[in-house]
Amino acid sequence: MFSTSPPRTHASRIAVDVWRAAAHLVSIRWQAFLDADAETRRFAFASYLAALDAEEAAAADVAALAARDRDLVHLRFQGISRS
Repeated sequence: MFSTSPPRTHASRIAVDVWRAAAHLVSIRWQAFLDADAETRRFAFASYLAALDAEEAAAADVAALAARDRDLVHLRFQGISRS
């Protein structure tokens, strides 16, 4: 039996790991914002926003690589079905 889900490339696996780390950092920065005193609250929020931006960029990378992987599987399938 074979899997119908696209195989993950090494780059895709790394991208998912980077996204998970970025998402975890968002959680840490949010908690830091909640725990911040009045003097550091602005900095903590800016730090949280920067983490959100990084997570968004990492998610876009994951999506782009997933689309590329799907395209590769589709092209391989076309090559097999034409044989």
